[in-house]
Amino acid sequence: MPSSITGKVLVASSLLLAALEGQSLTPSKLLQPPKDMWPMYNGDYSGRRFSNLNKINDSNVSSLSLAWVYRASAGGGGFGGAIKATPLLIDGVLYFTIPDHAWAIDARTGREVWHFTWPSKGGIHIGSRGAAAYGNWLYFETPDCNLVSLNLQDGKERWHAPFCDLDLMYFGSVAPLVIKNHVITGVSGDDLDIPGYIESHDPETGALQWRWYAYPQPGDPEAKSWPNVDAMMHGGGMTWGSYTYDPELNLLYFGTGNPQPVISGKGREGDNLYTESIIALNPDTGKMAWYFQPSPHDTHDWDANEAPVLIDGEINGQKRKLLAQASRNGYFFVLDRMTGKNIVTTTFAKRTGPKGSMRRDSPFPIRPRCRSWMVLWFRRTRRVLPTGRPRASVRLPGCSM
Repeated sequence: MPSSITGKVLVASSLLLAALEGQSLTPSKLLQPPKDMWPMYNGDYSGRRFSNLNKINDSNVSSLSLAWVYRASAGGGGFGGAIKATPLLIDGVLYFTIPDHAWAIDARTGREVWHFTWPSKGGIHIGSRGAAAYGNWLYFETPDCNLVSLNLQDGKERWHAPFCDLDLMYFGSVAPLVIKNHVITGVSGDDLDIPGYIESHDPETGALQWRWYAYPQPGDPEAKSWPNVDAMMHGGGMTWGSYTYDPELNLLYFGTGNPQPVISGKGREGDNLYTESIIALNPDTGKMAWYFQPSPHDTHDWDANEAPVLIDGEINGQKRKLLAQASRNGYFFVLDRMTGKNIVTTTFAKRTGPKGSMRRDSPFPIRPRCRSWMVLWFRRTRRVLPTGRPRASVRLPGCSM
């Protein structure tokens, strides 16, 4: 009798696990998402943000009308209260975030399923790009440097884990990406001379698996792209953009941001690797496979964080695995995503910088404009200084007024 009961329990447990497996986002579903799902920031790993759905098309889009409105009220206001996230769509439910908040909304009716509020300890609340999903769980970053995991069904917290240091002026805004058993997170923060990095966390516990910094190791040939080790290890290169992944090559792709100091390059002669670069990493180890630098020695805040889009094409009769980026410096790049070799470089916007292609081994320092972006931001937001004195520009090292 006991063995019979045990057998029934095992059968029932197996059926339950099978049912849960059918509902959850397995690695295979993330590799080939169903047409009626949008389970990650870019829709799939390619970064193309393209949907194969065709029920709404150019012949009937003009007949669409408002179905419902949901007001995501979180209080506080300010630019951090705007919805900047790309919603996830999983089994008819929309999941989206703003700083310190996550929601689940019925996509058909607009009914709130749940709302989670994170007890913030501070941080820059400029926005949240969204969340990631895996299994029956949701993952998102908070401005005060925590990676939070929730249950998809009820929004209850499973765990939270730190991924940056709030005291160093890092903050979270990135939509994580799940690859196999890795939750990939990046960092934002441009107020201090701190290095950018990207890291991987265990989806079950939040434990840190690896971290990759946006600078070479001292002694590496690429370290010569900085005047000294101290400048290199405090040189910026934030990782706040979106990430893509090639499962056949098992490579994670992302871009890095501007070097520090942001505008003045006088104290950081050289290319300043690996800032302003497209990077390919092994997601299991965090080891770099290759890099390509769209903007060596940037002095214009031309972050290279734009999405590295993966496409398969044919060049000179040969099938190639390609990566494309429309970089903020006005250039469009096509690379071989196996090796990082540059295949196409062309302009897509009018620009005042140097003409021709940009070579990895040839930095092109551009004389900076002599008003910092912080002053320009201040001028847009306040009419006078707090003391009541007139506004003033800031003279930066290495440039003339």
